[in-house]
Parts: sequence; C-alpha cells; structure tokens
Amino acid sequence: MFLAPGVALSSWVTRTPAIRDAVDASTAGMGLIILGAAVGALAGILGAARAVARHGARAVATAGAALNVVGLVVIAVGVANGGAPTVFCGLAFFGAGSGLMEIAVNVEGAAVERVLGRPVLPALHGCFSLGNLAGAVGGIVLTALGFPVLWHLVAVAVLLAAANAWALRNLPGGTGKEQRHAPSPQGGSAPATPRQPLWRERRVRLLGLIVLGMALAEGAAADWLPLIMVDGYDLGPTAGSLVYALFAASMAAGRFGGERVLARLGRVTVVRASAVCAAVGIAAVVLAPWPGLAAAAVVLWGLGAALGFPVTLSAAGDDPDGAAARVGAVATAGYLAFLAGPPALGFLGETFGLRNAMVAVLAVVLLAGALARAVGPVTPAAVPDALSEPVTPADPSHA
Repeated sequence: MFLAPGVALSSWVTRTPAIRDAVDASTAGMGLIILGAAVGALAGILGAARAVARHGARAVATAGAALNVVGLVVIAVGVANGGAPTVFCGLAFFGAGSGLMEIAVNVEGAAVERVLGRPVLPALHGCFSLGNLAGAVGGIVLTALGFPVLWHLVAVAVLLAAANAWALRNLPGGTGKEQRHAPSPQGGSAPATPRQPLWRERRVRLLGLIVLGMALAEGAAADWLPLIMVDGYDLGPTAGSLVYALFAASMAAGRFGGERVLARLGRVTVVRASAVCAAVGIAAVVLAPWPGLAAAAVVLWGLGAALGFPVTLSAAGDDPDGAAARVGAVATAGYLAFLAGPPALGFLGETFGLRNAMVAVLAVVLLAGALARAVGPVTPAAVPDALSEPVTPADPSHA
C-alpha cells in the first residue's frame, strides 16, 4: 500500500515535460496545474483522520486507492485532449486519494511499530520510494521510446487497481478505529471526554513545522526536478527523468537503511543530519556549474529528504490514544507544503529560474533541522505535558 502510490506519482512526474507541452503551459501555469494535486491532497488529509477514527484505516485506504486510479485516468484524458483544466481535476482526484492513503497507511505502520517495538515506518516509506523508482524507470523507458502519455498512464492505472485490490484484502479491519462513546458508571454509554485541540499541543506544532520543511524538500523534487534539469541545465526529457529516478533511488536507499541508523543514532540526530544533507544537496543543485555535478548532488538531496517525513510521523504516533488524529494533524502540515509549494516555486521559477527558486526550499529545510529536538521519544503519559497552555488541575472537592 506504500509502494502503489509511489509508482503512480512517479509515472506522471516523469512525464511532466510532455504533459506541459501537451497542454501548452508556462512554468507558472504548470505550477498552477500541479496545485491540483496539493488541493486534492489537503482535502483528503483533512478528512482522513476523522474517517480512520470512525471507519478504520482499511476503509479509508480503499477509498484513497480508488481515487488514485481514477485520477490517473482523468490526467491521461486531459493530456490526450490538451485540456489543462482536465489535468488539474485529475491531479485533484489523485491528490485526494493520496491524502486519504497517507493517513490510513501511516496509522497502520505506527500500530505495527508499537507492536514490534522497533521502527518500521522508514522501511515502509522506503517501499513508497521503491515504487517511485520503479515508476520513474518505466517513465524513462517509455519517454525514450516516444510512447504516448495517455496509454502509459492508463496502463499504470490498470496495474495499480489490481495490486490494490489484492493488498487491501490483507489489511485488518479495525486499525485506528476509536470508540465514540465511553461506558458510563450507570450503564449504557456516555460521550467520551473531549480532547484538547491538537494544535494547542506544542509538540504537535513543532512536528508539523519539521514535516512541512522535509515534505517541501521531497515534494519540490517530485514536482520540479525533471524540469529543473531540462530548463536549468538544457538536458533532454529522458535525461531529466533519469535524474529524478536517481533521486527516488537515493530516497529508497535512505529509507531502507533507516531502521539501523535510527537504532544507532536516535530520531533527533537523524533528523538534524538529514536536514543538513538535504540542504547541501539542494544548494549544489542550485549552484552547480554543469549538469553532472547537479545530478550527483541529487543523491545528497534524496538521502537527506528520505527520513524526515516518516520519522516525524512516527513521533506523532507515539501515544496510541489519539494516534490517528495526531498523525493526521502533523501530516496536514506536510500537505500544506505540497499545497503552497508548487505555485510558489512556479512563480519564483518564472521570475528567477527554477534552480534559484530552490533557495526557498533550502531555507525551510534548515529550519526543520533546527527544530529536530521535538522528534525525541515521549511516553504516552508525557504527551499532555506538551501542551503549550497549562491545564488547570481538577478541583479535589469534586472527587
């Protein structure tokens, strides 16, 4: 369930130069088209946590997988017709599906971590990056062969529909589902005690900022790296897609090696080092005098961006009570980056060039590294202590 969205994402990302040409969009216009994915993702993710709490993760993942497949087909139709609004709508469907799946599968992963007592989310996110790599390689080959974007995306949609149908049957039904009512002393049920708003928790806010920075580092590459290499370094579309595949491979390597690194160094050190590594890679892509050096720097960019998102979501799920809501709240901050990032970077790229626009990403990544202390482990009992506003103790006379 992590791998399938990765294949879907890179399948259309590697074809962005062809999609841009098919709909006759400028750099800024392409940024607005890509915004469709972020708008859909934000809508999906805002409702996902509540849906998981009410229906369980499997039901939400099923809805998300279906929207992903539908989105790919609509994008393909838009490309065939040269319709930018249709591509925007397809990306919105795709993004909504990705937003729903993002919460559902991460809640599943956080539950597995608590049972096993060791970090597995980095490896699960590694499966997403492996799917990214597989989709990118397929996109590179089909681009080089001049294969039509329409049939490429339709074929991917059919394959993913079959894979998702098989995988979803093997997910448990109740993960993340919460009781809406607590038993009352008189029998029957009574409304559960209301929780503090999540964004009043200082730790949730800090984790959200970290995810925002690391998600922007990952999303900027997914949205713009092929075009950076095509427009900024005068490479062909196939070569630009190949550089993106290198980024995806670096992400996968970093995530599959993440469990061992986390066990040795801990979350805080890993997030700090990741931010520095990503910042160095982004800076080199901006400043490199020739494309070979920029392509090499993409490896650092990918390795640095690999662990920030999954490690921070894992930290958000430390407390099983309300884990779905906290994971959803923190992941929402990441999707704010996906929402604001494409148009903002597109307009910056139109004015200053796409390479120079990445300086904004560099600054946000460094901020994420500076806040890394927030990902340190907490015990469930310690979570309420993270509230930024003090909680008034109960009056003993009411005991």
